[in-house]
Parts: sequence; structure tokens; C-alpha cells
Amino acid sequence: MAHKKWSLQIGGRELVIETGLLAKQANGAVTVRYGDTVVLATAVMSKGASRIGGYFPLMVDYEERYYAAGKIKGSRFIKREGRPSDEAVLTGRVVDRTIRPLFNARMRNDVQVVVTVLSIDGENDPAIVSMIAASTALSISNIPWNGPIGAVRVGRLNGEFILNPVNGEVTDGDIDLIIAGTKDKINMIEAGMKEVPEEDVAKAFSFGHTAIQKITELIDEVVAEVGAAKAEPALLAADPAIEKEIKELYLAENLSEILYHKEKFVIEEKMKVIKEKINTILKEKYPEDADKLKEIAEQVFEETSDEIVHQNILEKEQRPDGRKLNEVRNISCLVGLLPRTHGSAVFTRGETQALTVTTLGSPGDEQFIDTMEVDIKKRYIHHYNFPPFSVGEVRPMRGPGRREIGHGALAERALVPVIPAKEAFPYTILLVSEILESNGSSSMASTCGSTLSLMDAGVPIIRPVSGIAMGIIVGKDDKFKVLTDIQGLEDHYGDMDFKAAGTVNGITALQMDVKVDGITVEMLTAVLSQSKINRAEILDIMLSTIPTHRENMSQYAPRIITMHINPSKIRNVIGTGGKIINEIIDETGVQIDIEDDGSIFITSVDEASAKKAEQWIDNLTHEVKPGEAFNAKVTRLMTFGAFAEILPGQEGLIHISEFSDKRIDHIEDIVKVGDIVPVKVKLIDDQGRINLTAKIN
Repeated sequence: MAHKKWSLQIGGRELVIETGLLAKQANGAVTVRYGDTVVLATAVMSKGASRIGGYFPLMVDYEERYYAAGKIKGSRFIKREGRPSDEAVLTGRVVDRTIRPLFNARMRNDVQVVVTVLSIDGENDPAIVSMIAASTALSISNIPWNGPIGAVRVGRLNGEFILNPVNGEVTDGDIDLIIAGTKDKINMIEAGMKEVPEEDVAKAFSFGHTAIQKITELIDEVVAEVGAAKAEPALLAADPAIEKEIKELYLAENLSEILYHKEKFVIEEKMKVIKEKINTILKEKYPEDADKLKEIAEQVFEETSDEIVHQNILEKEQRPDGRKLNEVRNISCLVGLLPRTHGSAVFTRGETQALTVTTLGSPGDEQFIDTMEVDIKKRYIHHYNFPPFSVGEVRPMRGPGRREIGHGALAERALVPVIPAKEAFPYTILLVSEILESNGSSSMASTCGSTLSLMDAGVPIIRPVSGIAMGIIVGKDDKFKVLTDIQGLEDHYGDMDFKAAGTVNGITALQMDVKVDGITVEMLTAVLSQSKINRAEILDIMLSTIPTHRENMSQYAPRIITMHINPSKIRNVIGTGGKIINEIIDETGVQIDIEDDGSIFITSVDEASAKKAEQWIDNLTHEVKPGEAFNAKVTRLMTFGAFAEILPGQEGLIHISEFSDKRIDHIEDIVKVGDIVPVKVKLIDDQGRINLTAKIN
């Protein structure tokens, strides 16, 4: 393939797509450049069916490289880049969630998309470039895929939408929206916002989709020139007559009634029974094809169940658990149930339950994040754990996976706009959500639990946040029904999972995935409107449990005393080689954090110890003024007077004439080293020298 380039002006910068230069043995390979951010994307498909059965085996790997930013990994002992950062995991998920819905679910070829960041300029988001690159690599390859998609980032500053904002515009604005889709529909959303009204969010969707259409047109141009003919995939399929027979067997076993039982475990048990029964029938009738037909039967089961759920909701508005389309499941809230934690809450909605625990720490407990893109500190942190018992399963527990990292990031983002500023509440805040039961939207249960737990801990959040998962069922004629508070079965067989979190003032976080080719702006507007009503319902229940944050924090939570000193005095607190600060810490047992602007944070569970350290630091940094009185300790004697320490590290001179109105011939006649002498500050000269007087009566 010859080296070729295509370009498009978008967001005030040039987007450049190149082919034929790098990675030519992949089925599809492109580099995409935006500003000085450059990404290589490759797409490869196996020649035959995968050995992995039961699902379409798509792998998406996002590879961040420190060299892209001109950095070397920070560890002194390990320089090779290994485990991906959370940010890399989240970007990989965004790419995956965008491209996956556009594959045929019956494909069984292994497909791997690898996105490698080769250069990053610190302004242009590699996530956006990665989605465009992955889309282009798949589109020009021989891999069957129903793209292309485009992707943009939308910001808003001073009421004006910005296309692909640079970092400063993202920080200062009130919208940070990543949106992707085809030329006709939107199929992925990831957003953090600062309490933005739903009407404005819908406008941001439209703004972003207009730009997406230009990107898909560019990719279509690339495909027209260099795109390969699509290969025949390895599809999971049997003789149509056999598949029809399997479908009829399921329907004869009253599959509709099973799906429409209210209890999750009853549904799962009955599903297991009929699957085993039908597999036995197929094994007896088609013994030579038993293994293949078992997987075919599972696929037919999924497709038939999907049809049943769609038909019942679209035609009869019948949901599997009997609720109305706009009805939220039963909710209960508990706070303060753990005796020694700083804050705790349990949020239960239907068969989904989250325990969220708040831990407050010193400013020094902030998380340091060192990645390809950023070097930052983070003082509000949310971790999400999804143990297997929450869904009645047995599996190894080997730390957080992509799903856990993604759900934790969403719940964290939802609360960020309401966390008090460091100046008002200097604590590092760590929330951990333990999912104890799961049947739909555990991330939004974690969001609601976070609000309750923070208020239980006495954190003065700006406003409480609630969250909900919304769904949609779309017919072949694009008629649709919006579902409130989807449970697991509706998530599985529905067409969209739309998570919305926010306050009474507006949206703080959004996330959307689809199982169809996309959703229109009209549909999304309807979903936003209904989610606003339901979030308010949920918030009312939460606030009936704890209406505001507790006035007093837990007795087991640390207390922080904040001091502000002249930055030039910081060395007085630290001392040579840290001698003084270590002495304060050793004697009082407190934790001390000092910032360059002169802010000092003293953290201790014991208030008396914190006060002692505060007084000590105050003495070390006190800026003496004329007229102040001290009990000074004589440190040196000179022929002309005595030097005395009025504060730790601060001495002044008591001239011999300042001891008495009478003549004194020898200073030794009236004081000696170690004496405590009441003095006042008489004068501070232009060199900062302190002159004292003992004549204070």
C-alpha cells in the first residue's frame, strides 16, 4: 500500500490520517495526528474461528508510552512500562465501547485492535485521536465492521461550546463531554459536568454530533481510496431450519413467563433448567453436532429472549419485573452502621446494594498520579469493588479489572463537582464502594451511597448527588420506549445503558453504552428528561435518611489545623536536614504537611497534640512586632549587653543600658546565661535585628 495522507480542519486544528507507512502486516493500520498528538492504530483478525466460545472475541488494547511525552518511568529500579495506568484502562474502555456494538454478535473470529500513543502534546486528547484511529483502521481493513465512527470532545466556557478543547479550557469550563457515533447516531458518551441543566446537555450532544459527521465523511474518503474488500467472517450459525426448531423449543417451554418473573435467582434457575433440557434433546437428535449446537442454542436463546423483551415493552409496556416504564425500584438507605469508620452508608435499590465507606486523611495522603499524560495530585478518590458473591458466583479475586476501574471512575466523577475546596476542607477523601448485591446499575448505587457516606462523615459537600441507570428499547421503525432504573435483564436485552448522575441543579456525570448501532439526539433528550424526574425521586428518599452533612465528624477521624506562614519562614519549621520538623512530629505524634505558599496542615486524631504542634510552629514562625512582650531566655553575654531568645530560633539584644536607669558596669552583675528575663520589643532595625528592653514597668 502506498503512503497516503488525508486531512480535515476541525476544532481549529488539522486532523491528519496516514496509511501505508507503518505496521503494514496488520489487516488495517493508520496513524492519526491532531496537533502534535500522534496515535498508531492496528486491526487484525484471525483467519478462522476462535477457540473461545460463547461470545465475540474482541480485544482492545490501549498502549500509553512514556516516550510519547519525552518522559522516563519514575521508578528507580523498574524502567520498563508494565501494568497500564487507570487512565489507560479508561481510554481503552472508551475505544472498546465505541467500536464493539458495530460488529456482528455472531462473529467468532478473534479480532484485536491495538492503539499505541506515539507522541502527545499535552493539549490534544489522545482518547479522541485513538477512537478515530481505531475506526479508520477497522474501516480500511478486510474485517467486517459496520463503521465508521467519529469522536470528539465537547467543552463549554462562558456559555459557548468548544470543539476539542485543550486542557485549560476543560478545567475552566463546565462541560467535559466525550461523544462518539456514526454519521446518523450517537453510540458512546462519557462525561463529567459541573451541574449542567439537561437542556444544555442535549444541545452539547447535537453540537458534538455535527462534528462527528465531518469525521466519518473523511474516513469514508479514506476507505474509498484504500479500503480492502471485506472478508467472510466465521459466523456462529447452523441450518436455518435447525435454528427455527431450537427457537420453537424454547417458546414451548414458556420462555416468556420465565423472563417475566420478578426474582432474579428464580429466573436464572429456570433458565438453567430449560437450557439443559433443550441441549439434551439436541444431543439425542443430532449427536454428531452436539457441541456446536450447544453454542448455537445459547445464541438462539439470547436472540429469542431479546425479541420477547422488545416486543412486550414496545407493544404492551410490560417490563420483566412488572414495573411501569418510569418506575424506580424500592429504595432503602442506612448511614452510620460501622462503628469505627469515619463515615458509612448502605444504599439498596431493588436487588442492587452498595456499601460505601469514607476515610478522611491528611493532605499528605493525596494520591500522586504519574502517567504519560499528567503528573498530578488527587485528593478525592473513589474505589469500586465487585466481589463474585454479589451475583452469587464463585471466581478468583485478583484485584480490580477494567470494569471495576471504569465504574469507580464514573462514581468518582459524579461527586467531584460537589467536593468542598481544599481551603475549606483540607482533608484527603477516600471512598470505597463494596457491591454486596448486583442486579443493575451498581455504579449508580455507589454514587448514591457516596453522597450518604460523605454526609455521614461530616464532609460539607456543596449539594447531594443522586444517580440512575436509564434504558431504551428501540423498534425497527425507530419507535422507542424509555426505561427507568433498568435491572440486569433489561440491561442485557435492552438497547442502551445510560447512567446519569447529578444534583437538583443539573448533571455531574454521564455514561452511555449501546448494543445497537446508536441512539438519536431525540431519544437522548427524552432519556435525559425522564432521568431528571427519577433522580429527584431518589434524592428525596436519600435526604429523608440524612438531610445534610453531620455537624461533627467521627471521634476517630483526624482533625486538621490549618496555618498560613510567610513562605520565607518555611525553613525555620523544617530546620537543617529536617531536624526541627522531625522533632515536632516525634514529640507530638502529629502529621505535618507544608506547601510552597506557606500553608501548613497539622493532622492528628488527638486535639491536644495538634494544638501543641500548632503553638510550636507559631513560635518558630512568629514575626515579632515592636511592643510585644516575652519571657526571654539569656543565651549569650557580651560587654555591651545580653542576647536573649524570645522565640525558638529568634534572638534579640538587650543593651546593657536597657536593664536599668542606673549605670551598670558589668553585665555579669545582673544576669547570667540561662536566666529568664521579662522583655519587650523596642525596635526592629532595617536589617531585621531585634532590640529588646528589660525596662518594662
